Amino acid sequence: MTLPQHVRLVEVGPRDGLQNEKQPISVEDKVRLVDDLSAAGLAYIEVGSFVSPKWVPQMAGSAEVFTRIQRRPGVTYAALTPNMKGFEAALAAGVREVAVFAAASERFSQKNINCSIADSLARFVPLLDAAKARGVRVRGYISCVLGCPYEGEVPAAQVAAVARELYAMGCYEISLGDTIGTGTAGATRQLFEVVGRDIPRDRLAGHFHDTYGQALANVYAGLLEGISVFDSSVAGLGGCPYAKGATGNVATEDVLYLLQGLGIETGIDLDRLVAAGQRICNVLDKPNGSRVARARLSRG
Repeated sequence: MTLPQHVRLVEVGPRDGLQNEKQPISVEDKVRLVDDLSAAGLAYIEVGSFVSPKWVPQMAGSAEVFTRIQRRPGVTYAALTPNMKGFEAALAAGVREVAVFAAASERFSQKNINCSIADSLARFVPLLDAAKARGVRVRGYISCVLGCPYEGEVPAAQVAAVARELYAMGCYEISLGDTIGTGTAGATRQLFEVVGRDIPRDRLAGHFHDTYGQALANVYAGLLEGISVFDSSVAGLGGCPYAKGATGNVATEDVLYLLQGLGIETGIDLDRLVAAGQRICNVLDKPNGSRVARARLSRG
């Protein structure tokens, strides 16, 4: 299969990347990160999530961040909204696209959100109905698509079943997430082949974690399967809570470098992206998780 000519990167750093950070991050720094990312050419940025601050304290200021970012034409500023309360709060903050998430593993669903997969999907029905009525697009995430910390391997058919439900509900795009980063290129190709029997491939996205160092290989495997949307996090922000000390999200800079080498269009400026990632790393006082960024910054 020929590779896609254009790829859309979904930047999840401001939400998925920052939500597990222990130290407080100011609204100003979050706003600066989002503005830096949009200035670098990212056309889709997940800015925050509307969840209970009790469960995710780092996302408490999401509404204020949305009101203060410099919105650029053509850029989607999205939010994660796991329930109707979060959805209503997101709308009040001017959010025009939201995301919901389910798991492909029953045990992970129970451990993560204290309910079965079926129950979690049922909770999304009123949200999807309300979104449709108000002209708000909804993206769906599925976690643990290539492995679960509690169940081990997850059958591709199981992932496909959850994807069918989300797609039928009205999610315009389904992002398949390798939450613990154990997936390999062969398993990734098989996954997209199986799920792609039910969902058009231009409605599927890949979300890979680099815990085992396989994320870029999995992105390339996705490209070979005709997938043209990938989630990534600037500077590789976001750890994996199931593998102590392991890296989490694949770095946007590294994915961009891969895509540029393949001659694939993204509309993103690598130098500005590297600068954005290093700036937030300085704020967090932590090393940059992008190998490309570290290599370019070391040149002085």
